Amino acid sequence: MTKTGRTWAWLTVAIVVAGIAIQLPLSAGNEEGFFSTEAERVANVFAYFTIQSNLLLGGTALLLALAPNRPRGQVFRTLRLNGVLCIAVTGIVYHLVLAGLDDLSGWSAVTNFLLHTAAPVAGVLGWLLFGPRGQTDWRIVGWSIVYPLLWLAFTLVRGAFVGFYPYPFVDVGEHGYARVLLNCLLVAVLFLALAAGATTLDRRLHRKTTVER
Repeated sequence: MTKTGRTWAWLTVAIVVAGIAIQLPLSAGNEEGFFSTEAERVANVFAYFTIQSNLLLGGTALLLALAPNRPRGQVFRTLRLNGVLCIAVTGIVYHLVLAGLDDLSGWSAVTNFLLHTAAPVAGVLGWLLFGPRGQTDWRIVGWSIVYPLLWLAFTLVRGAFVGFYPYPFVDVGEHGYARVLLNCLLVAVLFLALAAGATTLDRRLHRKTTVER
């Protein structure tokens, strides 16, 4: 990874850290929400796909910034792809489906921008421009599907017990399981399309880089 790529990785980390750091006290102080205590409200922040995808992106970007040329194993390669794909899904779904539901101002608008816009742009552009290349194949894609499935299972099981769903399109109480599963299927198609595109593009860019060397 080049010096510019490393700088970009640090920028991505900074965006993620700032977004979550601002969000946590805002959520803790929001007494109009579903949960009654500050501890519950803070813990609930980490149930959101947005936050988890930001953490995946920020965590793998941090490892790249600290050791950009270190050989990477299957676990890191899977988490890196997860971070890029999930943050892309976060940005796309938010701006196409959820943005119209918000009326935010002040620090809420700032953290919303960082987590739903700045982080997706930084994450996807960072992967496109700086890689690292040759890290993605169809086996990695297969493993990358595990995390979104686990998140969905956790969300539906938790929601059945506590009555809270983080997003309207997974609210079983409002839409029922059939509609929610259909909504999630559409998101899954988007995820798999992005995964296929990323894998194909990564192979081409990797071959091009190898030839140029």
